[in-house]
Amino acid sequence: MTKTALLRSPRFEGHDTGNHPEHPGRIRAIEAELARSGLLRDRPDLTFGPSGYEAVLRVHDLGYLDDLEALWMAGGGPLDGDTIMTPDGWETALFAAGAATRAVDAVIDGEAPSAFALVRPPGHHATPTKAMGFCLLNNAAIAAAHARHRGAERVAVVDFDVHHGNGTQEAFWERDDIFFASLHESPWYPGTGLREERGAGKGEGFTLNVPLPAGTDDRAYLAALDGEVVPALRAYAPEFIVVSAGFDGHARDPLGNFVLSEQGFADIAHRIVQIADECATGKVVMVLEGGYDVRALARSVAAVVRVLDGTAPDRAVDEEAP
Repeated sequence: MTKTALLRSPRFEGHDTGNHPEHPGRIRAIEAELARSGLLRDRPDLTFGPSGYEAVLRVHDLGYLDDLEALWMAGGGPLDGDTIMTPDGWETALFAAGAATRAVDAVIDGEAPSAFALVRPPGHHATPTKAMGFCLLNNAAIAAAHARHRGAERVAVVDFDVHHGNGTQEAFWERDDIFFASLHESPWYPGTGLREERGAGKGEGFTLNVPLPAGTDDRAYLAALDGEVVPALRAYAPEFIVVSAGFDGHARDPLGNFVLSEQGFADIAHRIVQIADECATGKVVMVLEGGYDVRALARSVAAVVRVLDGTAPDRAVDEEAP
């Protein structure tokens, strides 16, 4: 059986943000864990480059892209209190978007059964007109819009980052061809994602927010996923699923207050893969978002890769308690 494609590049070890939670060591830790676990062998070899503006403009305004490029050409600088444009940040962000769209193409064209774009910087807080929350370009939203461009009539975006994907929600707020579902800590950054936020116009009812309290563990999270998100996805019957895969809900993570485990993330991924198998002939692309304890991040990514490969045990056991 062909394994899931992993879209990786040394480019994602650029964008050196210094003493910042979102730093190149995140990617290095993932690479080391995948190598240690033997999870880099025998995978589809997918080449990719930076995204062109055509794909990015399906989500972001041209004026915003021009502003980002201008800041980059000036040598970089802060975009807000959390978000930085580094000297190679614009190139890195375009490579991340390029990896996300290449992952979609690979799955649609049958080059891989599924794909995981292991990219940085993350993207789901980037709105059509604004960088925020460490994010420059909204990679998952760009991937979802690209799947529609490639012919998928109904696309779902599932966001399991501990923070609400406000940028993705805003991008698809008035659309019924892209369903957005998010489970996230509330109240917490960025302060959006209330239950009553359901979309507008023809998009009303095509946004599903499931805010959860601090202290949410695997059992409570999976109960919410099974009770609300899974039925909504089945009802929508997506032809393609994009996942904002954030691992900052891990119990060890410094930027969230959930107490999820590596097994919890594997179980979340398993639910999503099941829906993809039922509704979308297995078509699922994951895009890396948050996760700021590098050991927890790396091990959680490895657990999800095993699920995508169909090689995860029924119950994985964390080697180390959180």
